[in-house]
Amino acid sequence: MFKLKEHNTTVRAEIIGGLTTFFAMSYIIFVNPGMLSEAGMNPVGVAMATCISAAVGCILTAFLANVPFAQAPGMGLNAFFTYTCCFAMGYTWQQSLTIVLISGVIFLIVALSPLRKMLINAIPKNLKSAISAGIGLFITLIGLKNSGVINFNAGLPALGDITSGAVLLTIIGIIITAVFLAFKLKGALFLGIIATAVIGLVPTVLGSDFFGTFVVEGSIYDIKNLAGIADVAFKFDFGGLMSHGLLPLLTAIVSFTLVDCFDTVGTLIGTAGNAGMLDEKGELHNGDKALIADAVATCVGACLGTSTVTTFVESSSGIGAGAKTGLSSLVVAVLFILSIFIAPIFSVLAGNSWFLFGITSPALVIVGVLMMKGVKDIDWNDMEEAIPSFLTVAMMPFAYSISEGIAFGFISYTLIKVLKGKFKQVPVLLYILSVLFIVKYILAGL
Repeated sequence: MFKLKEHNTTVRAEIIGGLTTFFAMSYIIFVNPGMLSEAGMNPVGVAMATCISAAVGCILTAFLANVPFAQAPGMGLNAFFTYTCCFAMGYTWQQSLTIVLISGVIFLIVALSPLRKMLINAIPKNLKSAISAGIGLFITLIGLKNSGVINFNAGLPALGDITSGAVLLTIIGIIITAVFLAFKLKGALFLGIIATAVIGLVPTVLGSDFFGTFVVEGSIYDIKNLAGIADVAFKFDFGGLMSHGLLPLLTAIVSFTLVDCFDTVGTLIGTAGNAGMLDEKGELHNGDKALIADAVATCVGACLGTSTVTTFVESSSGIGAGAKTGLSSLVVAVLFILSIFIAPIFSVLAGNSWFLFGITSPALVIVGVLMMKGVKDIDWNDMEEAIPSFLTVAMMPFAYSISEGIAFGFISYTLIKVLKGKFKQVPVLLYILSVLFIVKYILAGL
């Protein structure tokens, strides 16, 4: 079904890849409910919606596209949901879920239309390489930030407390994983996670609160509370969408749609390109179907009660561990489903987040190393190509967003070519996308 021989992979490699991806992104199971609960949503329901929508997205990706990418409610998009849509713009969480559904439907229309292929083909070759490298820096920053190696307590990035548990565990994990890779061990990333976890478990298990946390009753993930999804599922409010006027509504819809679309496109192209999964035309086989899976998952997630579902950049860790087909995505889906029923484990991780981030962050940092090779394919001698490529690479980590990096790359590439009089070198769709990104920024500033 997954054509393993054709893709030169094995069941073992796909399972290890799926496990690696899941561990790298599993923090979303408790981070997402915490984020959306600030908007007034039932965290139990959001936890359920998170697991189920992630599983749906991964299953669709596995069977529709047969590519090794995993999906879940995205970080950044959930923050936009709570802090921008609900707090800054004044929408209720029910109205915000409705906006997410509308953006998902728009994305689905794009994914089902010829625009999907035009969208990917419109990205210049140098920018595709830049997207790959930018994602490498972005995912490295995620790992360093999550573990506390880098903190933003003073508003600017600074070195964290290197004596803290998560930071020490991350540093140890990076060294261990690097050694495994140097010895060219199969599944080095996954083995690195396991070895780091074993080291981290010693102080965690010996901690006085570990077993108490494990059996705590009334946890938001307690099996008895799973009916909480009824509090957030299908709670749409179409009638209240115009309560703040048309302009804020358009701003929210355009923002959700563009960010979801280009986070996904960027992750697919950047990660697949780094792994050698793109064909001679620079296209990912079944990449269009992966976009459809992402759009459908966003619609399903909105119905269940969570913010936008997107393709996780952490999928690159599983691909780095050897995943090449949708079988690894199916493994991630199964693990998300099981997470609903073995949820007390995640209560432990929620209470000991330093442990989870400490064991997964090294894999993200190492994947960043692997993805930086994309910079060698950029023509740094041609400033018309080099400057937009650099802005793409730089803005992803600095703006903490894949889509913002793509936006700066698109806009600068288009403007430089136009001002040089090279109108015909810019694909028509790139003009349209650049204008859309500019409109989004204008709307956000009004």
